[in-house]
Amino acid sequence: MPPRWPRQPDRNDSAYRKLDDRMNFAMHVAIFAATNSGLWFFRLLGEKTSPLGTPGGLPWTPWITLGWVSLLVAHAVFIFAIANYAEPISTVPNAGMGFKPKVAANTSKTTKQ
Repeated sequence: MPPRWPRQPDRNDSAYRKLDDRMNFAMHVAIFAATNSGLWFFRLLGEKTSPLGTPGGLPWTPWITLGWVSLLVAHAVFIFAIANYAEPISTVPNAGMGFKPKVAANTSKTTKQ
């Protein structure tokens, strides 16, 4: 069940921004754990079932794990050490509002006869 927020969610609210960033980090860790456990499972399964005892699965599994761990560490350092939640974020007016066609000043057209 998602956490309940006692007021209207707003990215300018520092407590909401902090919680949102930490939930995104937790999701990142969960996806990392699920994906890497599958990669390593098939790699080790191939090693155990191979007649030569060579690793199965993707040969670059250690590099995928190492790269992803470095991204997780960078994400964690930003969330827990660098991010400043005391100040509200600066927003651009009408950012994220999607495409809105411009309304012409003179919408009535005159026809010549």
